[in-house]
Amino acid sequence: MSAPRPGPPSPPRLLLIDISNSFTKFTVARAGRLGRIHRLPTRELTAARFAAATAPLRFDAAVLSSVVPARRAAIRRVVAPRPLVEIDHRAPLGIGIRYPQPASIGADRLANAVACAALHGTPAIVVDFGTAVTFDVISADHHYLGGVIAPGLHAMTDYLHERTALLPRITLREPRRAVGKSTREAMLAGAVHGYRGLIREIVARITAEAFPGQSPRVVATGGDARLIARGLPLFTAVDPALTLQGLRLVGERAFGKNLKS
Repeated sequence: MSAPRPGPPSPPRLLLIDISNSFTKFTVARAGRLGRIHRLPTRELTAARFAAATAPLRFDAAVLSSVVPARRAAIRRVVAPRPLVEIDHRAPLGIGIRYPQPASIGADRLANAVACAALHGTPAIVVDFGTAVTFDVISADHHYLGGVIAPGLHAMTDYLHERTALLPRITLREPRRAVGKSTREAMLAGAVHGYRGLIREIVARITAEAFPGQSPRVVATGGDARLIARGLPLFTAVDPALTLQGLRLVGERAFGKNLKS
Protein backbone atom coordinates (compact mmCIF):
# COMPACT_ATOMS: atom_id res chain seq x y z
CA MET A 1 0.00 0.00 0.00
CA SER A 2 1.50 3.32 -1.04
CA ALA A 3 2.07 6.05 1.50
CA PRO A 4 -0.41 8.94 1.39
CA ARG A 5 0.78 11.93 -0.58
CA PRO A 6 1.67 14.95 1.51
CA GLY A 7 -0.77 17.84 1.30
CA PRO A 8 0.17 21.27 0.00
CA PRO A 9 2.53 23.30 2.21
CA SER A 10 0.87 25.56 4.73
CA PRO A 11 0.91 29.26 3.88
CA PRO A 12 3.62 31.18 5.74
CA ARG A 13 2.94 33.06 8.92
CA LEU A 14 4.18 36.62 8.39
CA LEU A 15 4.92 38.96 11.29
CA LEU A 16 4.09 42.47 10.02
CA ILE A 17 5.66 45.39 11.90
CA ASP A 18 4.89 49.07 11.28
CA ILE A 19 7.06 51.45 13.32
CA SER A 20 5.63 54.96 13.16
CA ASN A 21 6.69 58.01 15.16
CA SER A 22 4.05 57.53 17.86
CA PHE A 23 3.14 53.83 17.90
CA THR A 24 4.47 50.52 16.66
CA LYS A 25 1.77 48.19 15.32
CA PHE A 26 2.30 44.50 14.62
CA THR A 27 0.27 41.46 13.70
CA VAL A 28 0.64 38.01 12.17
CA ALA A 29 -0.90 37.43 8.74
CA ARG A 30 -1.59 34.07 7.18
CA ALA A 31 -3.40 33.08 4.00
CA GLY A 32 -4.14 36.71 3.17
CA ARG A 33 -5.73 37.55 6.53
CA LEU A 34 -4.49 39.82 9.29
CA GLY A 35 -4.62 38.63 12.87
CA ARG A 36 -5.18 40.75 15.95
CA ILE A 37 -3.30 44.05 15.72
CA HIS A 38 -1.09 44.90 18.71
CA ARG A 39 0.32 48.33 19.61
CA LEU A 40 3.31 49.58 21.58
CA PRO A 41 4.42 53.19 22.08
CA THR A 42 7.45 53.57 19.81
CA ARG A 43 9.39 55.40 22.51
CA GLU A 44 9.17 52.21 24.63
CA LEU A 45 10.25 49.86 21.82
CA THR A 46 13.32 47.85 22.82
CA ALA A 47 14.44 44.36 21.85
CA ALA A 48 13.40 43.02 25.26
CA ARG A 49 9.98 44.67 25.16
CA PHE A 50 9.30 43.55 21.61
CA ALA A 51 10.48 40.00 22.33
CA ALA A 52 8.10 39.79 25.28
CA ALA A 53 5.20 41.21 23.25
CA THR A 54 5.72 38.79 20.37
CA ALA A 55 6.56 35.71 22.47
CA PRO A 56 3.03 34.24 22.16
CA LEU A 57 3.04 34.72 18.38
CA ARG A 58 4.23 32.11 15.89
CA PHE A 59 5.71 33.31 12.63
CA ASP A 60 8.02 32.13 9.86
CA ALA A 61 9.23 35.44 8.42
CA ALA A 62 8.78 39.14 9.03
CA VAL A 63 8.17 42.34 7.10
CA LEU A 64 9.19 45.69 8.59
CA SER A 65 8.19 49.25 7.78
CA SER A 66 9.95 51.86 9.90
CA VAL A 67 10.17 55.64 9.87
CA VAL A 68 12.30 55.56 13.06
CA PRO A 69 15.72 54.21 12.03
CA ALA A 70 16.99 53.90 15.61
CA ARG A 71 14.39 51.20 16.38
CA ARG A 72 15.19 48.86 13.50
CA ALA A 73 18.07 47.07 15.23
CA ALA A 74 15.79 45.90 18.06
CA ILE A 75 13.41 44.30 15.56
CA ARG A 76 16.24 42.59 13.67
CA ARG A 77 17.53 41.00 16.88
CA VAL A 78 14.14 39.59 17.82
CA VAL A 79 13.25 38.29 14.35
CA ALA A 80 16.60 36.59 13.68
CA PRO A 81 17.34 33.98 12.43
CA ARG A 82 14.04 34.04 10.54
CA PRO A 83 14.05 35.98 7.26
CA LEU A 84 13.16 39.66 7.31
CA VAL A 85 12.23 42.06 4.51
CA GLU A 86 12.52 45.79 5.23
CA ILE A 87 10.36 48.03 3.09
CA ASP A 88 12.18 50.44 0.80
CA HIS A 89 12.30 51.14 -2.94
CA ARG A 90 14.34 47.94 -3.51
CA ALA A 91 11.77 45.61 -1.93
CA PRO A 92 9.45 43.54 -4.18
CA LEU A 93 6.65 46.09 -4.07
CA GLY A 94 4.70 45.08 -7.12
CA ILE A 95 4.36 48.74 -8.16
CA GLY A 96 6.71 51.02 -10.07
CA ILE A 97 8.25 54.28 -8.85
CA ARG A 98 8.49 57.51 -10.81
CA TYR A 99 10.29 59.69 -8.29
CA PRO A 100 13.70 61.38 -8.52
CA GLN A 101 15.07 60.00 -5.23
CA PRO A 102 13.24 56.76 -4.45
CA ALA A 103 15.47 55.99 -1.45
CA SER A 104 13.98 59.02 0.33
CA ILE A 105 10.37 57.77 0.21
CA GLY A 106 9.08 56.73 3.63
CA ALA A 107 8.56 53.00 4.07
CA ASP A 108 5.00 53.51 5.31
CA ARG A 109 4.17 55.58 2.24
CA LEU A 110 5.39 52.81 -0.06
CA ALA A 111 3.40 50.22 1.88
CA ASN A 112 0.28 52.38 1.63
CA ALA A 113 0.74 52.73 -2.13
CA VAL A 114 1.17 48.96 -2.53
CA ALA A 115 -2.00 48.20 -0.57
CA CYS A 116 -4.05 50.90 -2.25
CA ALA A 117 -3.13 49.74 -5.76
CA ALA A 118 -3.96 46.11 -4.94
CA LEU A 119 -7.04 46.55 -2.75
CA HIS A 120 -8.71 49.83 -3.73
CA GLY A 121 -7.65 50.49 -7.30
CA THR A 122 -5.96 53.30 -9.18
CA PRO A 123 -5.50 56.12 -9.98
CA ALA A 124 -5.56 56.99 -6.31
CA ILE A 125 -4.54 59.33 -3.53
CA VAL A 126 -3.81 57.86 -0.09
CA VAL A 127 -4.22 60.23 2.88
CA ASP A 128 -2.51 58.88 6.00
CA PHE A 129 -3.46 60.70 9.22
CA GLY A 130 -0.51 60.24 11.56
CA THR A 131 1.97 62.45 13.39
CA ALA A 132 2.21 64.07 9.97
CA VAL A 133 -0.54 63.77 7.38
CA THR A 134 0.82 62.42 4.11
CA PHE A 135 -0.74 62.35 0.68
CA ASP A 136 0.62 59.74 -1.72
CA VAL A 137 -0.25 59.59 -5.40
CA ILE A 138 -0.48 56.37 -7.43
CA SER A 139 -0.96 56.45 -11.19
CA ALA A 140 -3.46 54.38 -13.15
CA ASP A 141 -0.61 52.10 -14.25
CA HIS A 142 0.46 51.44 -10.63
CA HIS A 143 3.41 53.82 -10.26
CA TYR A 144 4.21 55.86 -7.16
CA LEU A 145 4.40 59.50 -8.30
CA GLY A 146 5.10 61.51 -5.15
CA GLY A 147 2.96 63.37 -2.66
CA VAL A 148 2.50 66.00 0.02
CA ILE A 149 3.44 66.17 3.71
CA ALA A 150 1.63 68.46 6.17
CA PRO A 151 1.48 68.70 9.98
CA GLY A 152 -0.71 66.10 11.64
CA LEU A 153 -3.89 67.07 13.44
CA HIS A 154 -2.55 66.26 16.91
CA ALA A 155 0.70 68.08 16.14
CA MET A 156 -1.27 71.21 15.35
CA THR A 157 -3.50 71.12 18.43
CA ASP A 158 -0.68 70.13 20.78
CA TYR A 159 1.41 73.02 19.43
CA LEU A 160 -1.36 75.50 20.30
CA HIS A 161 -1.50 74.15 23.85
CA GLU A 162 2.27 74.10 24.33
CA ARG A 163 2.94 77.54 22.83
CA THR A 164 0.14 79.54 24.47
CA ALA A 165 -0.61 80.35 28.08
CA LEU A 166 -4.38 79.88 28.07
CA LEU A 167 -5.28 77.36 25.37
CA PRO A 168 -5.89 73.86 26.80
CA ARG A 169 -4.99 70.47 25.39
CA ILE A 170 -8.12 69.08 23.74
CA THR A 171 -9.46 65.62 22.99
CA LEU A 172 -10.38 65.48 19.32
CA ARG A 173 -14.00 64.68 18.42
CA GLU A 174 -16.70 65.96 16.10
CA PRO A 175 -17.54 69.60 16.98
CA ARG A 176 -21.15 70.28 17.98
CA ARG A 177 -21.18 73.56 16.08
CA ALA A 178 -19.02 75.70 13.80
CA VAL A 179 -19.13 78.71 16.15
CA GLY A 180 -17.61 77.65 19.44
CA LYS A 181 -19.28 78.74 22.69
CA SER A 182 -16.18 78.02 24.79
CA THR A 183 -12.43 77.92 24.25
CA ARG A 184 -12.49 74.15 23.86
CA GLU A 185 -15.38 74.29 21.39
CA ALA A 186 -13.62 77.00 19.41
CA MET A 187 -10.43 74.93 19.26
CA LEU A 188 -12.36 71.81 18.21
CA ALA A 189 -14.10 73.68 15.41
CA GLY A 190 -10.85 75.16 14.19
CA ALA A 191 -9.06 71.83 14.34
CA VAL A 192 -11.63 69.54 12.75
CA HIS A 193 -13.35 71.86 10.27
CA GLY A 194 -10.08 73.59 9.44
CA TYR A 195 -8.33 70.29 8.89
CA ARG A 196 -11.06 69.11 6.56
CA GLY A 197 -10.51 72.28 4.56
CA LEU A 198 -6.78 71.54 4.36
CA ILE A 199 -7.45 67.98 3.16
CA ARG A 200 -10.05 69.11 0.61
CA GLU A 201 -7.76 71.74 -0.90
CA ILE A 202 -4.69 69.52 -1.15
CA VAL A 203 -6.67 66.67 -2.73
CA ALA A 204 -8.18 69.13 -5.21
CA ARG A 205 -4.75 70.47 -6.18
CA ILE A 206 -3.29 66.97 -6.56
CA THR A 207 -6.23 65.86 -8.69
CA ALA A 208 -6.01 68.90 -10.97
CA GLU A 209 -2.27 68.41 -11.50
CA ALA A 210 -1.88 64.63 -11.59
CA PHE A 211 -5.29 63.45 -12.81
CA PRO A 212 -6.95 66.24 -14.85
CA GLY A 213 -10.43 65.25 -15.93
CA GLN A 214 -10.34 62.10 -13.78
CA SER A 215 -11.82 61.11 -10.43
CA PRO A 216 -9.12 59.26 -8.49
CA ARG A 217 -9.97 57.04 -5.59
CA VAL A 218 -9.17 58.77 -2.29
CA VAL A 219 -8.37 56.38 0.56
CA ALA A 220 -7.94 57.41 4.19
CA THR A 221 -5.88 55.59 6.79
CA GLY A 222 -4.20 56.41 10.11
CA GLY A 223 -5.36 57.39 13.58
CA ASP A 224 -7.60 60.35 12.74
CA ALA A 225 -8.92 58.95 9.46
CA ARG A 226 -12.44 58.09 10.64
CA LEU A 227 -12.98 61.43 12.38
CA ILE A 228 -11.90 63.58 9.44
CA ALA A 229 -13.33 61.39 6.68
CA ARG A 230 -16.75 61.37 8.36
CA GLY A 231 -17.36 64.91 7.15
CA LEU A 232 -15.64 64.68 3.77
CA PRO A 233 -17.54 62.90 0.99
CA LEU A 234 -14.41 62.99 -1.22
CA PHE A 235 -13.12 59.79 0.45
CA THR A 236 -14.00 56.56 -1.33
CA ALA A 237 -12.71 54.29 1.46
CA VAL A 238 -11.40 54.37 5.01
CA ASP A 239 -8.93 51.53 5.63
CA PRO A 240 -7.27 51.69 9.08
CA ALA A 241 -5.06 48.65 8.35
CA LEU A 242 -3.81 49.88 4.95
CA THR A 243 -0.11 50.00 5.91
CA LEU A 244 -0.16 46.51 7.41
CA GLN A 245 -1.97 45.19 4.34
CA GLY A 246 0.82 46.63 2.21
CA LEU A 247 3.38 44.80 4.35
CA ARG A 248 1.42 41.58 3.92
CA LEU A 249 1.38 41.94 0.15
CA VAL A 250 5.12 42.63 0.01
CA GLY A 251 5.79 39.67 2.32
CA GLU A 252 3.77 37.31 0.15
CA ARG A 253 5.65 38.55 -2.89
CA ALA A 254 9.05 38.25 -1.18
CA PHE A 255 8.65 34.85 0.44
CA GLY A 256 6.06 33.19 -1.73
CA LYS A 257 2.88 31.64 -0.43
CA ASN A 258 4.54 28.32 0.42
CA LEU A 259 7.38 29.30 2.73
CA LYS A 260 7.98 26.34 5.02
CA SER A 261 6.49 26.80 8.45
